[in-house]
Amino acid sequence: MTDTTSTAPPTPQTPPAAARRRAGRPAGPTRSWRDHPLRRITPWLFLLAPLALLVTFTYVPVGNMIYYSFTDWDGVSPDRNFTGVDNYTQLFTRPELFRVFFVSFYYLAASAVQIVIALYFATVLSFDLRFRNFFKGILFFPYLINGVAIGFVFLYFFQDGGTLDSILSWFGVGGDHAWLGDPESANTSLAGVSVWRFTGLNFVLFLGAIQSIPAELYEAAQLDGATRWQQFRHIIAPSIRPVLSLSVILAISGSLAVFEIPYIMTGGATDTSTFVIQTVKLAFQFNKTGLASACAVVLLLIILLVTWIQRRLVPDDKVDLV
Repeated sequence: MTDTTSTAPPTPQTPPAAARRRAGRPAGPTRSWRDHPLRRITPWLFLLAPLALLVTFTYVPVGNMIYYSFTDWDGVSPDRNFTGVDNYTQLFTRPELFRVFFVSFYYLAASAVQIVIALYFATVLSFDLRFRNFFKGILFFPYLINGVAIGFVFLYFFQDGGTLDSILSWFGVGGDHAWLGDPESANTSLAGVSVWRFTGLNFVLFLGAIQSIPAELYEAAQLDGATRWQQFRHIIAPSIRPVLSLSVILAISGSLAVFEIPYIMTGGATDTSTFVIQTVKLAFQFNKTGLASACAVVLLLIILLVTWIQRRLVPDDKVDLV
């Protein structure tokens, strides 16, 4: 016999908040992760490790360097006698120490050349040309090579009777020339090597900035009959001004801090010693760590001053081409 009695559907469970509202009691506030106390300190927990590394390996060494610049520490002895500003006085009164600043003008001129070359090729290769990716790789490849390897390669390139003299002999320019034996030709040759190496870095910076310009601006310029030069002057140049400003800062600071290429190729001989090479020799060859620290502090202050002046003269204003 079949039971035809229908079973009643189960009564739905009433939520606690709804039950309280029906009973006339106010519902309690529901807490979310936004109100949790840990939410406020979570970003600082993520920043704790990088901040610790930054302080340990940047600010603490810089503080020690400033302290050493006021002492006569030799880098080995535990004794550090306080000498005041004697190291800074020597740096600006001894001609052999201050003369290395003039070598930086060679690399500063080379930086201007490499910025012009990089900007030209970045502009040309930003348009639709055949084999443009191939030429991009050729321009950027030197920057990927280790600086020590570049120094040894160009050491044989500029030696007497080396590669450069062999190439010049094909055009009827005979005789061996001591390219690294004369101060003027040596510094010019070393500056030329820096152009060959670092043009690719500026090229990539400029190319990325140019390719970020909306294509509609080029199309509108072409419809108006603008030439390539007019497109560069009115579209490309204003758009890449912040990147160009960055390249100028890197060029000035890099010209003051040149080290590996002249150190490998000449070791600072024939008046090719840069400020960094002199600082390294003072610290590790002549055991004058205090004087070397003063040189490093002066270099840091010069770079900061140049950066501040550049920021004041060419502020990073927002560029709006639309």
